[in-house]
Amino acid sequence: MRTGRLDPAARSRAIDTLARTSAATPLDILVVGGGVTGAGVALDAATRGLRVGIVDAGDWASGTSSKSSKLVHGGLRYLEMLDFALVAEALRERDLLLTTLAPHLVRPVSFVFPLDSPVADRAYIGSGMTLYDAMAIRPGTRRAMPLHRHLGPRGLRSRFPGLRTEHGGIEYGDAQVDDARLTHTLIRTAVAHGAVAANHAPVTGYLHASESTDGAAGGSATPSNSDGESGSDGSGTGRASGGDTGRASGADSSAGPASCTEDPAGRGTGRPIVGVRARDELTAEEFTIHARHTVLATGVWTERQQQLTGSSAGLRVLASKGIHITVPRDRIAADPGLGVITRTETSVLFIIPWGELWLIGTTDTPWRESVSHPLVTAEDIERVLTNANAVLSEPLERTDVVAAYAGLRPLVQPPADSDDSTRVSREHATKEIAPGASAIVGGKLTTYRVMAEDAVDFALRARRPHPRSRTESVPLLGADITEITGPRRERLRAAHGWDDARLDRLLHRYGSLLGELLDLIDERPELAEPLPGAREHLAVEAVYAVRAEGAVHLADVLHRRLRCDLACADRGVEAARAVAALIAPDLGWDAEATAAELQGFTAEVAAQRAAERTRTDAEAVAEYAARSRE
Repeated sequence: MRTGRLDPAARSRAIDTLARTSAATPLDILVVGGGVTGAGVALDAATRGLRVGIVDAGDWASGTSSKSSKLVHGGLRYLEMLDFALVAEALRERDLLLTTLAPHLVRPVSFVFPLDSPVADRAYIGSGMTLYDAMAIRPGTRRAMPLHRHLGPRGLRSRFPGLRTEHGGIEYGDAQVDDARLTHTLIRTAVAHGAVAANHAPVTGYLHASESTDGAAGGSATPSNSDGESGSDGSGTGRASGGDTGRASGADSSAGPASCTEDPAGRGTGRPIVGVRARDELTAEEFTIHARHTVLATGVWTERQQQLTGSSAGLRVLASKGIHITVPRDRIAADPGLGVITRTETSVLFIIPWGELWLIGTTDTPWRESVSHPLVTAEDIERVLTNANAVLSEPLERTDVVAAYAGLRPLVQPPADSDDSTRVSREHATKEIAPGASAIVGGKLTTYRVMAEDAVDFALRARRPHPRSRTESVPLLGADITEITGPRRERLRAAHGWDDARLDRLLHRYGSLLGELLDLIDERPELAEPLPGAREHLAVEAVYAVRAEGAVHLADVLHRRLRCDLACADRGVEAARAVAALIAPDLGWDAEATAAELQGFTAEVAAQRAAERTRTDAEAVAEYAARSRE
């Protein structure tokens, strides 16, 4: 198995490898979209021994997969809907992540459910919790989480003094994870198993087989492009820039030249999709990728990608906005590792322990603006504070809010004429977009692995037999070490001046990969120091984000690797200059490029924070756009 390292050179090699695919030598599966679902699809396919590629227009997990509630859970609300199969599936996946797949990343967390009445609510909620516990039973295995327990008013106050309660509550266990880190680790694990991955490589069009194609991924191709520009890269393979043409080394010339005339987006050809046209955002070079099957794992962008294929498959995806805020841990008194779940008029409210913070949300409102930039408004923040204060003994103020973020849930709306080309559950659907292409949409973080398995099975459904999924028994990178004890812990504490909290935090982020960070520190001892403005993090983590985790921009490092987007009041602006200096050599930035990165990062943060002072989504979008133009 490979190392799964994603440094700048590995990214460049990945794009070269993707560009060298041809009609004669296609990928088995190309995944478009690098969120948790797409990353899971890439890993599932790669561990089946398939030739796999994955690309994303932005950074890995730059969309919904870095903006969730960060919970790995069964979903109590589905019990009320009587969707027992879905709850059982999610609980199974939760326990699998906790015990086998990612015990270094997925950690137990307890919640109390405060009761509204001493008898009826306790009986109703208690019966649901009993069922929740029962559904988590796996014959022949130990429980991953303890059974729920009832707390009287006094017992609950002792465990959670900051909670307003008259009737006690019920305590139960679930799990939590840094959603972006889970996604990055999935990508790296997929690469370790042979997948080829390139972020910041948007798909600009889809390749259609010519009329003479016999249904295989060979023959000529007609790209359907978003920009309407026509052109040919000669063989249909290789990277092209500025009109240059070229044939990728190793391509089979017997396949003949590809005919790359344009087909306007939105007008279906009825011919199989045999790949995509993509662009390297860092170099502006365009290239084509050939694949036997393309899986769209693009979340709220699915309709846009469907249009880009020229398909009229009719898959509709609605966007629902959910926001979260963070507040300092000392603002709410509670035992460590204990949070709250309660009902609101329109959603469920979680108050989740998150390091030195509380993570509080969520909301559920329609989002009708651009899906590329979901924004938080002042009204959103007030709504979350109001819901939280309804159950807290000491009200939170707007000035307590450290950070806020918005994410979009992709809600699948299956067409009325669904047939065997569509498989739908309450949470996700797999749909054929055109011959050679399908979409997986909907779902939630906890069940990403099941969704990925469904997506790959769907892509391979015409093959008999096809290799079966193996991901149930494939741990993610770093999973083989979850604790450091004894003399080794003492040596690390003494060598670097780290306390137990620092060591545990590093271990829960990197697992056995922590050894790679320690190697960097051995080379440069100053990397063991905290970052200015983000002292929870070490300088080595910023360097490692570029050398191993695929980061190529400041926001990639500060927001999706170090999570300053939710943990720093200034969203990482103070730390940005130090981080830029650390990563510039590895990314080849000169003084001008470094200054441009700093300016772009600080401007983006300023635009988002300005939007948070508006009242409505439309006002937020207008303010964000105005600030972005400054």
